[in-house]
Amino acid sequence: MKPIPPGAKGTHAKLVAAADLASHLDPSLAAVLSTPTMIAMMEQAAIEAIKPFLDAGESSVGMSIEVSHTAATPPGHRARAEAEVTKVEGRRLEFAVRAFDDVEQIGSGSHRRAVIDAAKFNDRLKTKQKS
Repeated sequence: MKPIPPGAKGTHAKLVAAADLASHLDPSLAAVLSTPTMIAMMEQAAIEAIKPFLDAGESSVGMSIEVSHTAATPPGHRARAEAEVTKVEGRRLEFAVRAFDDVEQIGSGSHRRAVIDAAKFNDRLKTKQKS
């Protein structure tokens, strides 16, 4: 892993489709961007922020996320998530995350990830699956 500087940024955007809606999870919910989809977009933005610094065979895993989802986004609108590295402690990283739609900010919070050796991580999973 190359040194990851605080301030490294990443983004992830998408057009809100039917599969992204809260009503897709439960028909009784509103037909707006679901919180799990917004969180996934924030995680992807964090991954994009650190991708240039990872060596071959390295990846990252989410450790925690704490966000507020503060505005609704209807289908057909564009949603965008942004992540900025705020703290680096060895292989553990912290990010400020925010999400927007065409009109306003729709969410914000913090996210933590850890850089991993993908092969070792997958080997540990295989051991768990055999148990």
